Amino acid sequence: MVQYPHELLNGLRHQKNTIEMYGTQIEIKAIPDEPRPGRLDPRERASAEEYRRQTEAGKIKPESEMTLEEQRLEMGFPGWNMNTVAIHTRYEEIECSGRKVGIWVYYPRLPVGRQGRAGLVYLHGGGWIGGAPFDLEGGCRLVAQLADCVVFNIDYALAPEHPYPAGLEDCYAAIRYIHQNAARFGVDPEKLAVGGDSAGGNLAALCALRDRDEGGRLLKKQFLLYPVVTFNGEGVGDYRWSAEDYDVCDEDREIILDSLDLGHPSEEGKPSMGRIEGYYLQHGEDPKGPAVSPMFADPHGLCPAVIVDAEFDGLRVQDEYYGRLLREAGVPVRILRYCGMRHGFFEKLGLVPQAEDLAHEIAQEMKAL
Repeated sequence: MVQYPHELLNGLRHQKNTIEMYGTQIEIKAIPDEPRPGRLDPRERASAEEYRRQTEAGKIKPESEMTLEEQRLEMGFPGWNMNTVAIHTRYEEIECSGRKVGIWVYYPRLPVGRQGRAGLVYLHGGGWIGGAPFDLEGGCRLVAQLADCVVFNIDYALAPEHPYPAGLEDCYAAIRYIHQNAARFGVDPEKLAVGGDSAGGNLAALCALRDRDEGGRLLKKQFLLYPVVTFNGEGVGDYRWSAEDYDVCDEDREIILDSLDLGHPSEEGKPSMGRIEGYYLQHGEDPKGPAVSPMFADPHGLCPAVIVDAEFDGLRVQDEYYGRLLREAGVPVRILRYCGMRHGFFEKLGLVPQAEDLAHEIAQEMKAL
C-alpha cells in the first residue's frame, strides 16, 4: 500500500529530539533511515529527481513560463487514501459576499449520530491563486479517523478572479457558520480548531488573529503547516533570512537550493512571492500589514498553535521565528521541523512517512482539545 516500510513511521513516532534555534525550542523529526545531516529524505529526493526528468524532457514547463491555468494544473500532489474505517463525506455551500463557499465534511461514519466531536476547519494551500480541497483530502480524512473528529475542508475563492481579502473572508465565514451549526455537524463548539498549509496556513493564522480581535474566541487551536507569515520576506525585530541557516550536503545541494525560493527577502525591490503578489494584492494592500502578514501582528492572546515546517523549505526560517514570537507573547506553541522534507510534503500521504506522521501529530492535538 504505502511506499515505505512501516518501521519508518514508527521511527518518526518515537522521536523526542529538541534543539534551540532563533531563540526558541524546536522539536526535530529526523529522517528515520538517513542519519547523515544536510540530506533529503530518499523518497523526497526520488520525487524531486522525477520532476526534474519530466521538466528536462519537456513534459513540464518551468514555472516561470507557465500561464496561470498551467500553473494551477501543476499544483497539488496525488497523495493516497489511507483510511481503514468508513469515512462519511458530505458537501454543502454557504454564501459570502455573493460568492459560493464550498465546505467538504469528513467524519467517521460510526457510531451514527455521535455528538461532541472536535472539529478542524482546514484551508488548503496553493499560493492564494490555486490548489483545491482535493489536494489535502487524504490528510483531512486520515486526521478525521485518527482523532475521531470532524474535518471541514474549505473551497474558498482564489485570486486573481477574487483578490484579497475574498479568500480570507470566505474562510472566516466558514468558521462562523460551522461554529453556529456545530450541533448539526456533531461537533462540540468548544472544541473547534483551524489549520492550513502554505497559503492556507497564512489564512489560518489570519483567521486566528481575527477571532481574537473580534472577541469571538471560536477557535481553540491553530495548526500552521509551513505557512507564509511574512508576505515579502521582510520581518520584525531581529528577523533575518539567510541561506547559511540551511545545512546542505553537496550531493543534494542543487535540488535543495532550488527549493528555497519561497521566503527569502525581496531582491532589487521585487517581492519574493513574485507575480503572486500582483494576482493576490490588487488594491495596494501593504504586504507588511498585519492583515496580510501575521508576523507583523500583535501575537498576544492568540489561541495555542502548532507550527510545522520542512527542513528544506525557504519558509522555515520565518515559521520558526513566528513560533518564537508567539511563545514570547505567552501563547502555547509547538514547533515541529521535519528533516529531509521540502515545502508541501503533507500532500504526499502514503509516499513519504513524514506525511503520515504529521497526520498522527495533528490527530493527537485534536484529541487533546
